[in-house]
Amino acid sequence: MGAPKYVLLSYDQQAEFEGEEGYEETWALCEDTEGLFADPRPPARGTYELLGCTAEGELAVALAGARAEGSAPLGFLTLEILDKRGTGVGEWYLTDVRLLGDRPCARDLTRRDVTVEGTEPDYNPFDYPQCPPLSPGYRLLGEEGETWGACRDLAHVREERPEPVDPPVRLLGCTPHGALREALDAGEEDLGHAKLLRVDVSGRPVQSAAEGELTAWIPSARGRGLVDLTLEPWSERPPRAALEVWELWGRGRPAETGLWAGCSTGGREFWLRTARENHPRGRPDQSSGATYHLYGRHIIDHPGFFCALGEAVNGPGGYFGWGLDALDDCLRGRWGAAPPITLVWHDAQVARSSLGVTPHTGYRPPSFEELLVFLTERRVDVRLA
Repeated sequence: MGAPKYVLLSYDQQAEFEGEEGYEETWALCEDTEGLFADPRPPARGTYELLGCTAEGELAVALAGARAEGSAPLGFLTLEILDKRGTGVGEWYLTDVRLLGDRPCARDLTRRDVTVEGTEPDYNPFDYPQCPPLSPGYRLLGEEGETWGACRDLAHVREERPEPVDPPVRLLGCTPHGALREALDAGEEDLGHAKLLRVDVSGRPVQSAAEGELTAWIPSARGRGLVDLTLEPWSERPPRAALEVWELWGRGRPAETGLWAGCSTGGREFWLRTARENHPRGRPDQSSGATYHLYGRHIIDHPGFFCALGEAVNGPGGYFGWGLDALDDCLRGRWGAAPPITLVWHDAQVARSSLGVTPHTGYRPPSFEELLVFLTERRVDVRLA
C-alpha cells in the first residue's frame, strides 16, 4: 500500500447537533480518491422583465442594438430601490446582462417593457428586490453609477431546470479500522456517516475534504485486504485547484516561503483557505513596532498579495487575511501581529502594475494604491523597496 493521502473518520450527527465532538474514531486510511474535486457551477442565468421602463445612456443604446440585431450586450446593471419619496434605500445587481428585446408597456404606452438576461452575483444583499409601498419603482444605473433610466417594476421569468447530479466520491485503496472493519465483516449495508480529511506524509491532518454517507464498498484492486468505498457527500466538494495545493502541503507543512507562487490564481485562493485552517490558534502577537518584509516578486494578483503577506507575518504557509475584511480582523490582534508595525514591501512595482491603479467601485478588488491607503489607515507603515 502507498502512503495514505486521506483519513476517514466516523461522524455522529446527533453528537455534533448536541454540541459534542461529532468525529469519534479513525475508520480507514485511503490511498487516493476519485471524483472528489469539482469546481462550483457558475450561477444560473435568469431572464427578467424591466416593466415600465424609460431608457437613457447605454440602456437606450442597447435597446437600439437589440432591435437591429435581436439582442445586445449591456454589462453590469444596478437596480436602485426607491422609497415613496424617490430616495434610494437599497440596491440589487445583475452581471453579464444581455438585452433580449422590448415591447410597449400595457399600462403606459409612453414606456417600454424590457427583457434582459443576466446573472445574480453572490454579493446581492437579498434574493429578490422588493419595493416599499407607494414606491415609483427602481432607478437603473450602470457599473460606475451612471443613470440609465428607470422602471416601475421587475418580474423574474421562471424557467424549470433539472438539478444537476454529481457522481459519488470513490475512496480507493482503503484499510478499514474499528467499527467500519466490523461492519464490513458483518456484511452490514448501512455503514454510516463519515468525514474525509486530507493528510500529509506524516499523517498530520491538512484540511477537511468532504463529509457524507458511506453507501457501498467493494474489494480494491490495489491490494489484498483493501477496499474501495463509495461516499455520497453532502458538503461542498473541494475545487480542482485544491489538488495542486494539497500536493504541496502533502509533503508536510511548508518549510520555505513562496511555494504558492507556482499555483494558479484559483490555487492561490485555495492556498489561503488551507493556510487559515492550519494557522496555530492561540499564538501571541509579536511585540508592537516589529518590522516585516513582504517579498512581492510574485504578487501578480490579489490572492498572491495575501499569500505573501501571510508568510511575511507568520512564516512559510502563514496566514494573515484573505481579503480586506479578514485583514482588518487580523490587524486587531491575535493573528501574529498587531499595529503599529512596519511593512517593507520589496519589488512593489510588480503589484503596482499588476493590481492596477484605478480605484475600485462596487465589489471589484482594491487597487495597489488603495491597499496602501488601507494599511496606512490601520497604522501599518508601508515602505516600498
